[in-house]
Amino acid sequence: MRHSLNEIEAMSKRAARGAGLSWGLSEEAAKGTRWLSAFGFPGAGLLADLLEMNDRIPSIDVSPVSLSAEIWHAPTRRMSPLIAGASLSDSAVRLLDRGTIVMENVSIPLLAVPFMGGAALRLGVPVAAEWDGARLATDGRQLCVQASPEALNADHVAKLVFSAPAEMEGRREPLLRADVPDNDWDRLSAFAHRTFAPATEESRLRGAGSGLSDND
Repeated sequence: MRHSLNEIEAMSKRAARGAGLSWGLSEEAAKGTRWLSAFGFPGAGLLADLLEMNDRIPSIDVSPVSLSAEIWHAPTRRMSPLIAGASLSDSAVRLLDRGTIVMENVSIPLLAVPFMGGAALRLGVPVAAEWDGARLATDGRQLCVQASPEALNADHVAKLVFSAPAEMEGRREPLLRADVPDNDWDRLSAFAHRTFAPATEESRLRGAGSGLSDND
């Protein structure tokens, strides 16, 4: 089914929050999903994959142990691309000073790519991400892709390298709407429904059409 980018962002935010992410990270995840969708990637499906993969896992277990380390890694040796990506955006100056930031054992690396946009805008230079079979670069507004379909759909990579400044080659144009398979939409909806508070007797009595008699 075809959805507007606004619809994709709103659903992604609710789903991320329903999966237990903080409000701030849920907003970032939603913006990233929208960004990927705008460039023709299956953002909603990738986010659903990650939420299912990390369901009920404490965020600390899939976060970088130290942002000052030469190589970033998580305690569980499986790092969330959302948390790693947000940390990358916050470490934009460190990225430019070093030239590269290396991450190990990152899940669904494509989900970390949108965060390069924020880093690129802060720095004023393009930022690139590379892993086996893939290289993507962005200046925050345009995206360049040189990658095989298999690499873009990878659910785990041993090494993810970000670099700045980067060359921009192979540009993609953004879209205004995106196709989201019904199954992916339903998977996000399942997480989004967790944000709905269960009905109580008090809430039912306060609602329209309550069980109270109105025969005065």
